[in-house]
Amino acid sequence: MFIRKDTNKKRLHRHVRVRAKVSGTDSRPRLCVYRSNDNISVQIIDDTTGSTLVAASSYEKEFETGGNKETAKKVGMLAAKRAMEKGITEVIFDRGGYLYHGRVLELAAGAREAGLKF
Repeated sequence: MFIRKDTNKKRLHRHVRVRAKVSGTDSRPRLCVYRSNDNISVQIIDDTTGSTLVAASSYEKEFETGGNKETAKKVGMLAAKRAMEKGITEVIFDRGGYLYHGRVLELAAGAREAGLKF
């Protein structure tokens, strides 16, 4: 009998496990990553109020492609730049249940390179 693995279901289970331990505050909001096959997006969220403070995505017009490491790094830098404009310098990194590898790693490196601390 063929059993199909539901990888997104497993990712969501890992994400719930991470979210039980990670929560953003107004002094140190949560940087949350979402990665699809074609694009990557990031939000900086204050969990005490439930509001998104900053968002950046490869869906935006300035990005031609969204599914590679270079674009992920640029998205991380863009999110960090927008966060710095709002006075956010420190965040808690929430990888969203994804492995800290590939595009997620590059996004984090871009955000650190642009000045965010986590």
